[in-house]
Amino acid sequence: MIELIQVTNDPSFAQRCERLGGFRIWVDLERLGKQERQAGRNTFISTHQLEDVGRVRQALRRARLMVRVNPLNEGTAAEVDAVLAQGADLLMLPMFRTPVELQAFCRIVAGRVPVVPLLETADALESVEAWARTPGLGEIYMGLNDLHLSLGCRFMFEPLARGLVERVAGVARAAGLPFGFGGIARMDEGELPGRDVLAEHVRLGSSAVILSRTFHRPDAQTPFEDEVAALRQAEQALAQRSPAQAQADASRIAGTIEAIAQRLAARA
Repeated sequence: MIELIQVTNDPSFAQRCERLGGFRIWVDLERLGKQERQAGRNTFISTHQLEDVGRVRQALRRARLMVRVNPLNEGTAAEVDAVLAQGADLLMLPMFRTPVELQAFCRIVAGRVPVVPLLETADALESVEAWARTPGLGEIYMGLNDLHLSLGCRFMFEPLARGLVERVAGVARAAGLPFGFGGIARMDEGELPGRDVLAEHVRLGSSAVILSRTFHRPDAQTPFEDEVAALRQAEQALAQRSPAQAQADASRIAGTIEAIAQRLAARA
């Protein structure tokens, strides 16, 4: 069962997720450079605060709590200490570019909790084989939103169609690490439907995916719990495919992604 990652600083909603099972809760403290990087895009800019880590931690009993900190900077050691004091189970490092940056961060964490490197730069992708075995890692996660921008792509899922996600999945397996990528919309929503994204997670052996904001929006007609149930049903069905069926789906999905990218390029 793929672990579902839910971004929230709401303790009561975190508890709803935990009751469903198979969830990881994510408090997002990243600020440095994010506003400038994603200016003009309809992307989530977190307003979570350090105190939210402790509030959510107190509400959870079983689900793991992951905290994304800021990119490596002169205040990283103090930030890491503060977040760990609030009870984080995992720390996610965003926007690193070199093995040296990731290694420096892991030395600061010093094995106190596993580190999740967020692969979202072209440089980190190019050097993935060099840093995948860094001591202290608990998972490799690909952030397709910033990564596709770094690669000069038009559409977030182009790295998937180009085989780049599959490459990282292989590197993670060789290093003995789980991996995940991107975000996922409701099963029948999204420019690339959530069901197709899920199909590739299942085919590639992904262990985690971030739920998009569409799963828990104020105007939703279908309850959050029902949408999660629909995802789990689709996951079970997709797992029953033969290798040939999974590959045929992958080829079709790649074609869909390429068509979307071409349309966006023409529009631009």
